Amino acid sequence: MGLFSAIDVAATGLSAQRTRLDVIANNIANVNSTRTTEGGPFQRSRVIVRPRVEAPYWRSPFQPRHLDNGVGQGVRIVRIEKDTSPPRLVFDPTHPDAIKSGPREGYVEYSNVNVVNEMVDMISASRSYEANLALINGSREMFQRALEIGR
Repeated sequence: MGLFSAIDVAATGLSAQRTRLDVIANNIANVNSTRTTEGGPFQRSRVIVRPRVEAPYWRSPFQPRHLDNGVGQGVRIVRIEKDTSPPRLVFDPTHPDAIKSGPREGYVEYSNVNVVNEMVDMISASRSYEANLALINGSREMFQRALEIGR
C-alpha cells in the first residue's frame, strides 16, 4: 500500500458522496413537479455505489491469497437510476395537469419523492463525506509527523 493510498481511497468516497448530495438536492428541488420534458411526473433518482476492485490492489501479508477481495481501492458510482415507485396522487381537479377521465379523474400525479427520506439520505451522505474528510486530514497529519521524525 503506497503512501497516498488512504487519501486516494477517501477521495473516491468524497466524489461518490458529493454525487449523492447532488442527486438528493435535485430530488428535493423537484418534489412538487407534475410534468417533465419526458412526460409524466418527476421520478426520484438514486445513486448506486459499488466497491472498486482493480488489480493490483493492496493485500494484507497475513491474509491468504484465496481470500483476496480488493480491499483498499475505494468506491465507484455504477449508475444513477430512477425510482419506479408510483407517483403521489393529490386530488385537485382545478390543476392544469389533473387527470381528465377514468377512475382517477381530478387527481394530479406528483413526483414520488418523499422529503423525509431525502433528508435522511442527505444526512447520511453528509456524514460519510465528513468521515472521508477526517480520514484525509488524519493521513495528512500522520505524514507530517513522519516527516518531523526525520529531522
